[in-house]
Amino acid sequence: MEHSVEELLAMMDDMNVQVIVDLDGMENEEMLITHIERFKAKAPDRFYHMGGIDWSKWEEKGKNFGDWAAKRVEEQVKLGASGIKIWKNLGLHVKGPQGKLVKVDDPRLDPIFETAASLKIPVYMHISDPVAFFDPVDQFNERIDDLGEHPEWSFFGSQFPPFLEVMEQFANRIRRHKKTQFIGCHVASYAENLAWVSSLLNECPNLYVDISERIGELGRQPYTTRKFFLDYADRIIFGIDRLPDKVWYQIYARFLETDDEYFNYDPTYPPRQGRWFIYGLYLPDEVLEKVYYKNLSRILGINKQ
Repeated sequence: MEHSVEELLAMMDDMNVQVIVDLDGMENEEMLITHIERFKAKAPDRFYHMGGIDWSKWEEKGKNFGDWAAKRVEEQVKLGASGIKIWKNLGLHVKGPQGKLVKVDDPRLDPIFETAASLKIPVYMHISDPVAFFDPVDQFNERIDDLGEHPEWSFFGSQFPPFLEVMEQFANRIRRHKKTQFIGCHVASYAENLAWVSSLLNECPNLYVDISERIGELGRQPYTTRKFFLDYADRIIFGIDRLPDKVWYQIYARFLETDDEYFNYDPTYPPRQGRWFIYGLYLPDEVLEKVYYKNLSRILGINKQ
């Protein structure tokens, strides 16, 4: 975050944003410490920072990596972290000491998630990307604009596991740690298939999902999405995956709060993530309150301060 704490607080107040959850620390502990000292130390009730795992240490730590990483999580929480973030490189890029791709549900990582449970901190997991990123990059790919501009975003090829294989590993991880609170970023990375997400939510009461950067997928299936929000109002968390931005907040509010039809979900034209428009959900106030702040407040203990 390049802004000063004063600039960010002014932006937040202007847009009625009470809290920012910072996921940038991830695998860079030095960055986590810098952010905590720069922001949370000055406004502890407005900033919540997530730590992460330094996968580059695996070869050095060898078979003790899981225990070492769990100890680092404990230290990060002592430093001020409110949880941890696991990014999509796990399952798609991270390799163990023998050079073999590490699966999301690799049992060697169990100590990390059990430690999160004992510390009562959430684990944010961004596992995988839109389904189209795993498809051939050709004229039939609905995200060809994104992939044409960023070919490195493609996970198509034998060097990567299939999308559903990664998702099943993710599901196994959540099933295994019933006392750990998980937040599946980007609608558990499968906004295109809310039936699959609903099934996992039903099976795993320790799972929540956020909606950041997925209103494009959600808004083109408005009937299914509205029912999803009504059915899982206690399990859905608001997010936009960017710093406070009035234009983006207005789009998200339009999507969640109005019954407007067929509008652009992106300030650019055509929409950069796919050439379709979306529909509003016109959610009731009691659902909006939970999605906007009550659910996250409960997870992070914000109301206790």
